[in-house]
Amino acid sequence: MAIGEFAYANNSNRFLAAPPLQQQTYAVCGIPFDGAVTNRPGARFGPQEIRRASLMLCDGIHPLFDVSPLGHIGDAGDMRLPNASPLTEVRSAIEQQAAVLMGVHHCAFIGGDHSVTLPLLRALRKQHGPVALIHFDAHCDTWVNHFGEPSGHGTWTYEAIQEGLVERSKTVQIGIRSSGERAAREYVKDQGGMIYNARDLRGKDGAQLGSIIETIKARIGNTPCYLTLDIDCLDPAFAPGTGTPEPGGMTSSQVMTFLEELAPLNFVGMDCVEVAPAYDHAELTSNAAAQFIWTYLCGQIAKTSRA
Repeated sequence: MAIGEFAYANNSNRFLAAPPLQQQTYAVCGIPFDGAVTNRPGARFGPQEIRRASLMLCDGIHPLFDVSPLGHIGDAGDMRLPNASPLTEVRSAIEQQAAVLMGVHHCAFIGGDHSVTLPLLRALRKQHGPVALIHFDAHCDTWVNHFGEPSGHGTWTYEAIQEGLVERSKTVQIGIRSSGERAAREYVKDQGGMIYNARDLRGKDGAQLGSIIETIKARIGNTPCYLTLDIDCLDPAFAPGTGTPEPGGMTSSQVMTFLEELAPLNFVGMDCVEVAPAYDHAELTSNAAAQFIWTYLCGQIAKTSRA
């Protein structure tokens, strides 16, 4: 599928009101799929609400990075997906369309449920080989099955490690706190990766997070790195609009600190998933997601413009 075949968002519903994607370095693309959720559906509507929330930032210059993504990004609209098809077919469609975009652009994808990350990593492997992974989430997503099904939004990290899509020792999980058996909960650590659960982060902010961030940066080094941010890493007080909320989570300021301070890493793309607008209040969740994507893009643009 050629890039021009994507269903472009209309002018009032593009991320940051950016123009349609052409030759810009950075691409934003929606993945409106939530067919693999286990609790509340609705994340397929996340892309349009995150775009709407981002319009508040359309003339904004980031206060830390002192840049704006405008002039650097284009909106590719939403992927065209066979939503009524088996997950394997949906993931194949995502991988094919992502490969087209990734071949030309540095991409920020808007989900959708977290099952969409697996085909994105499959597409990335063809370009970069196994990548480092930074994974913000309330859930470990390393179960070996999905309530009796072989795959879903709670298995993708396990599958990515098993398929060799990510470097095991350079896989980092942040914010994990959900219930689960030890084998799943500690799987990434058992494979040589790192886990900073919500208890590890409780009460820490700003400089207090510095040692954790420096440890992550030292572990990953210059390896190509992918960022996946499940909005439920946030406490439901900051992000009620998600399918599987878990109390006791991260604050918005904690996530912003991580995104700002990790920006020097060799990122090759990111996604933000699991925003389910039907359960949101006062657009708290979609605003947080838009801010996180905006911050990521500003960090990457600032890094390359000063190189």
